[in-house]
Amino acid sequence: MTATKPDAAGALARREKPTERPARPFFSSGPCAKPPGWGPEHLALGCLGRSHRSKLGKARLQHALDLTRKVLRVPDTHRIGIVPASDTGAVEMALWSMLGTRPVTMLAWESFGEGWVTDVVKQLKLDATVVKAPYGQLPDLAQVDPATDVVFTWNGTTSGVRVPDGGWIADDRAGLTFADATSAAFAQDLPFAKLDVTTFSWQKVLGGEGGHGMLILGPRAVERLESYTPAWPLPKIFRMTKSGKLNEGIFKGDTINTPSMLAVEDYIWALEWAQGVGGLPALVARADANAAAVDAWVERTPWIAHLAADPAVRSNTSVCLKFAEDGDAEAQTALVKRMAALLEAEGAAYDVASYRDAPPGLRLWCGATVETDDLDALFPWLDWASAEAAHA
Repeated sequence: MTATKPDAAGALARREKPTERPARPFFSSGPCAKPPGWGPEHLALGCLGRSHRSKLGKARLQHALDLTRKVLRVPDTHRIGIVPASDTGAVEMALWSMLGTRPVTMLAWESFGEGWVTDVVKQLKLDATVVKAPYGQLPDLAQVDPATDVVFTWNGTTSGVRVPDGGWIADDRAGLTFADATSAAFAQDLPFAKLDVTTFSWQKVLGGEGGHGMLILGPRAVERLESYTPAWPLPKIFRMTKSGKLNEGIFKGDTINTPSMLAVEDYIWALEWAQGVGGLPALVARADANAAAVDAWVERTPWIAHLAADPAVRSNTSVCLKFAEDGDAEAQTALVKRMAALLEAEGAAYDVASYRDAPPGLRLWCGATVETDDLDALFPWLDWASAEAAHA
């Protein structure tokens, strides 16, 4: 039973169950797959039970920052800090601390970008220009006024759409750029000279643990922090200045609140793995190879299609797929749920359903910690699950 065409009733013909499963069936878009070879026995545990402000604790935090700079190729002009509450915390710190002195442009083409629009317009109550695009498309970046502060997701985790490069960002911009890069960092080459504020979290491309965010500030962002005081009160975990000057301790391992040192060690191990496989170029190449494998499967599979139709803006990490034929969204959502349940029950794939606010379909994480061989083993299971779910 290997047919891929619909039968007379319009459903995919049923298939024989595949026999080969992915060795690591972890395709979640966050928390993402651990790096190959990971195991808790590999983690350095000497700082557990110690104060994060001890000499050892601060040294390990600084080591995490130094490795981040090295692997991501962050220039010395930019500061890197570990902050609370994952990528969300990092973005919120930046928005609440720096917006309000200039006009703001918000770019949104998926759920997390929409979330930042809500925070800026409804919570900070700023009269922002909001430029949107539907799932699978990118807004018209030519509409961005470089005199405004611009907030955007570099890679739309829930839509599979990324900005292709930083060419649309003016070098002589008067405003700041705020890039939520949580599913782009370590898989895409980020132009830090164009980015004044960059954020990400550990649990995405390097498969780290959740709860901690990373905040990268360029010189212009620091200047804004030291020259501008928002009209609204700032919670303690958002405050990055003392007496009008940047709190440099945040960017030297002296975190605002207590981090999980176990999560820190997990992040360090992932960074050392990243260095060992060849650094950023190798990580990008691994993600590109994974995305190419998915693309090849989509090309030969009639029932599935890319949500991002334009390859130039298609993500190489959070690859989002839709059904090739338009149909009732509720019925397609139910079909996806049945597929995901079948795949999980077989141990063939975990967490591959599309994001709840996105069009119904599949979402396959293709970041560097995923092996291409596992994706190749997954595709027959997706075909099988699609046919089985259609007949359920």
